[in-house]
Amino acid sequence: MPDHVDLTQPIEDGMQTYPGDPAVSVTDHATHAADGYHVESLSCGSHTGTHIDAPRHTEPNGDPLSAFSLDRFAFDAVRVDCRDCEPREAITPKRLPAGDVLTDADMVVCWTGWDDHWDTDRYLDHPYIAPETAARCADHGLAVGVDALSPDPTPRARAGDDEPTDVAAHHALLGENCVIVENLTNLGGVDDRFELRAYPLALGGDGAPVRAVGCEQ
Repeated sequence: MPDHVDLTQPIEDGMQTYPGDPAVSVTDHATHAADGYHVESLSCGSHTGTHIDAPRHTEPNGDPLSAFSLDRFAFDAVRVDCRDCEPREAITPKRLPAGDVLTDADMVVCWTGWDDHWDTDRYLDHPYIAPETAARCADHGLAVGVDALSPDPTPRARAGDDEPTDVAAHHALLGENCVIVENLTNLGGVDDRFELRAYPLALGGDGAPVRAVGCEQ
């Protein structure tokens, strides 16, 4: 792999967001023609694009991002190939590597290839992490990364009757102080073991956009 791989969805005007989240607006505030300089106005939610979830996102008494030191945002990551998953299929614990690999890592990154559907209706039908899979990751103290809107199913009319509806994966992970990185992309450009650096904007609350970069170990 190259020394550095950009794993970040760019923040753009009108970009896709999780259903119900704030719309993203990027507009010109000042222009060279009118003002002699250029400034953009940005309006977005704290979970825009490629971003990190802090425990406070789903846990009422969970820690905010400001409680984490910077070194908590550089992860020894294990990429798990889930590209054969069907739409809205659960990623089960049997896909996780052996326990010794999990014990030696900081994060599991599920590579579904669903970023190919970014900014389309199909992106909402991503595979999801089964609650028991999330619980196993949490048992090992592992953060989780996904190239999808969420580790949980994204609600919509075509959801299956057997799908979790209570963000169980979020609770399993964030309830144990295991952060989540969502909307990754370009995971085909990294190795099965790599360093993921995902430093959030200094918002300090329930989550923040990140510049996610994959690096050689």
